[in-house]
Amino acid sequence: MFESRDHTQAMPAAHPRWLGDIGGTNARFGWQETEDGPITDVHVLPCADYASLQEAAMAYLALAHKDVPLSAAFGIANPVMGDAVAMTNHHWRFSVNELRLKLNLHRLLLLNDFTALALSLTTLPVANKHQVGGGQAAPDAAIGLIGPGTGLGVSGLLPLGHQNKWIPIAGEGGHVTLSATNDDEYALIKHLQQRYGHVSGERVISGTGLVDLYHALGDLHGGAARDIVTAADVLERASLEPASRANQAIDLFCAFLGSAAGDLALTLGARGGIYIGGGIVPRLGKRFNESPFRARFENKGRFKGYLEQVPTWVINSPVSPALMGASKALSLAIW
Repeated sequence: MFESRDHTQAMPAAHPRWLGDIGGTNARFGWQETEDGPITDVHVLPCADYASLQEAAMAYLALAHKDVPLSAAFGIANPVMGDAVAMTNHHWRFSVNELRLKLNLHRLLLLNDFTALALSLTTLPVANKHQVGGGQAAPDAAIGLIGPGTGLGVSGLLPLGHQNKWIPIAGEGGHVTLSATNDDEYALIKHLQQRYGHVSGERVISGTGLVDLYHALGDLHGGAARDIVTAADVLERASLEPASRANQAIDLFCAFLGSAAGDLALTLGARGGIYIGGGIVPRLGKRFNESPFRARFENKGRFKGYLEQVPTWVINSPVSPALMGASKALSLAIW
């Protein structure tokens, strides 16, 4: 998290607020007029269409017919450790201070996008989440968050006492080393190591990772068509050809995600549940319920019984909940 503020003036009015959820593929912006008001005027802009975050942000204001407010908070798919930001999965590089000045903002808060998403979890409407296995969430217990999209985001919430107050986690768990559970997975990871060296969770549990899984399966088992270049291509091939290698890739993707989510639950003691964000899993629909995800989530030896009780939910919201999380971040005293 990094905040840039004009310290020569008093703190600005809390609202309206300009909110952003900046991923490696799309930049989502929204507007909040009042503290308890809904997020409105949401627009999704392809990052590739703009040379900089500043250009994308200004394009949003033009589309939404808005003037620059005093305060803004943007979640971004990247570690935020100071003023200088260089995105991991996109070419945008910028100074937070300079961006605030160029946008003519009094206050700009930049935080990791999954930290912003985590801040929204305790108020996420029931209609915007779908449970896949497990029991009831334990009250006042840690909550985990993981989500494959352009990359693999990981975060969570830690309870602060027993007052329904939470501390969000800002980490980069998507880059931990991927592990195999059988000989076939070991051979696949070894194959990917020849290309990438280090094989992290993000190397396979992401949009580009799903494509790499598909191609790696082909390389190891008789060749695969190289016309598959996007995650959407893999999903389409799987729907058209149920017995295809695309479906094998999706099963592997879900299995690896289950292992990573189970690791996260054990690491955080996340008896409050694990949420799955990102844009890929919701597109799988019922296919995800029938995948190896939940079995692999629970497959942790002596702690299988522990994890059987931990609920997992898929976030499926028409508006990015990270926008509301970004708004909450502006209000939290810890920032």
